[in-house]
Formats: sequence, structure tokens, C-alpha cells
Amino acid sequence: MTDAESRAMRRALSLARRGPRGLNPQVGAVILSPSGDELAEGWHRGAGTPHAEIDALTRLTAERGPGAARGTTAVVTLEPCNHTGRTGPCTHALIDAGVARVVYAVDDPGVLSGGGGAHLREAGVDVASGLLRDEGTALLDSWLTVQRLGRPHVTVKWAQSLDGRAAASDGTSQWITGPDARADVHERRAAADAIVVGTGTLLADDPALTARRSDDTLHDHQPRPVVIGTRAVPQDAAVRRHPQPFLQDEGDDLADLLDRLRELGIQRVFVEGGPRLASSFVRAGLVDEVLVYLAPTLLGGDRLATGDLGVSTIGEQRRLAITDLQRLGDDLLVIARPASASTANPTAKD
Repeated sequence: MTDAESRAMRRALSLARRGPRGLNPQVGAVILSPSGDELAEGWHRGAGTPHAEIDALTRLTAERGPGAARGTTAVVTLEPCNHTGRTGPCTHALIDAGVARVVYAVDDPGVLSGGGGAHLREAGVDVASGLLRDEGTALLDSWLTVQRLGRPHVTVKWAQSLDGRAAASDGTSQWITGPDARADVHERRAAADAIVVGTGTLLADDPALTARRSDDTLHDHQPRPVVIGTRAVPQDAAVRRHPQPFLQDEGDDLADLLDRLRELGIQRVFVEGGPRLASSFVRAGLVDEVLVYLAPTLLGGDRLATGDLGVSTIGEQRRLAITDLQRLGDDLLVIARPASASTANPTAKD
């Protein structure tokens, strides 16, 4: 792959971020001339709109006339789709336009939408995959999780003392961790599409469930609040003043809840409290990432950070693989994932 293609891929990744996060992936595309000059660019603007490749080809034709794409190279962040949804297959459009070479970063894992690279090769198009794959995967991380597992990516977070307590004996928990750890939590809230708490935590702490900066202003992106439990949310609860309307669910079927959140375009779910809710997600096998904010303090008592995890003997322990350790002021953040990730049949992008 050439330097021009690498530059074009970085540009395509930047373009992809302009598109909305939702049921469809963020994708960018750049069309290069045979000599490596950029001719046109495009990105996907949401479900039902032209995919990035089509957007770029349309712009190229509008500026340079029919046939302008013949012999060009298309640089795309995601493997061109190979199925008909609300729009036609991008592979067919690239072939019909006479594109000679396609370079993409990440393979599409969809059963229906994947396989575009192979189809292009069969049509005589030169195809190269994996250019800036790590950057492309990072961009599409949550969407790829949805495709592979058929549900949103779930992060479960809690703060605890060194002796594993989430609160003092009287139930107070603000604050176990320091300001650096709390600021990190708000950054992660802002990266999520939904934030989930139980009614116990909501009634005890009255959290706003917003993502805030250090000056207490709101981040541009706010996760949708989801409250799990049957108890009524008070009319004066802070969550009712959230920029996004809250959703309440009884929580008797977490897998079904995740399915419904996925249908709403939610890809990243941030489970924040409390111990009973966190344990329910772990017990159901619906956790992809665990964030433990560990404070150098001792609380004692019985207010454990987790409850029943369905572990009755040591052979049933929930093994995790630590992926990162971060020092946040006086606190420590431990990031871990299940040692053996579950998978499900992937679905297709639309």
C-alpha cells in the first residue's frame, strides 16, 4: 500500500467521525487518481442515506462528469457492503463506476453485508485490506460489538474501597474516589449511548446521570438514562431534568432490554449502579468490560461492591483478563474483560 493510500485512509477515518453513531457504522471514503491525487471524498450520514463510497462517487461524477471514477482507487474505512438494504450494494456501484482498486481498513463481519472484498476480486478489482486496521477498529468498536454479539456493548462500572466495599455501613458512598477518578467516569459517560442505574441507586443518591466537565458544564453528547426497577421515579428526581428522556424498565429480562436499546440505535451501554444491578448483568453473562475504580481506603461492613454472581464454588468463578491499569490521582482504575468472550451470529448493516 502506498503513502498516498495511507494519507487517504487517515482522511477517511476523519470523515467517518462526521457521521452519526447509531444502528449503522460511521464510514468515510476517499477516491484517488491513478497517480495518488485526491479526487473526491464522502461519508455516511445515517440510515437510509448513501453509504460513504456512493457519496464520494456521486461527488466525483458531479464535479468531473460520467466515467471520472474509471481506473481510480477507493480508500474506505470499512469493507464495502455486498447486500441490498435501504440502499444498494456498494460493491456493485464501485464495479459499475470502473474503480480499479479498493483499499479498506476493517472487514465487515455481517453475514449478509460482509464478503464485499471477495466479490470485488471476482469482478477483477484489485483489493487490499487491513490498512490502519487498529484505528479503524477503534472507530467502529461499538458497532462491531453489535454485529458480532447482536446486542450493544456493555460496560459495568463501580467504585470500591480496598476491602471491596461500595459504601459505608449507613449506605453513604459519596465520595469513595477522588476528583480525577470522577472526571474519568464523566468522560466515559459522554462516550456511551445509554447510562443504566437501578432504582435503589436512583432513590438513594438522586443522580443526574449526565456527563459533565470539570466546570460542571455538560458534554456535547449525553447518554440516554435508563432506570431499572419497579419503584416509581419521584417527580422531582434529577434524572427528570436530563437532556434526554429517561427510559424505565422492570429489569426482569436484561437481554430483552438490550435488544430494545439496540433497536433505538444504542451501541454502548454504561451500567453504573448499584451492586445488585451490576451483579445481575454479570450473572446474565452480558458484560463486555468491567471498570473498577479502586480507592486507597477501608470501609468494612457488608456493603460489598458486588452481590450474588451465581458463583457457588471456585470452579464457577468469573475469570477476567486485565487489559489496562491507570493511576487517577490517588485512585487506581482497573479495566478488565471476560477471559472468554461470548459471540452470537452477526447481523447486517442497513
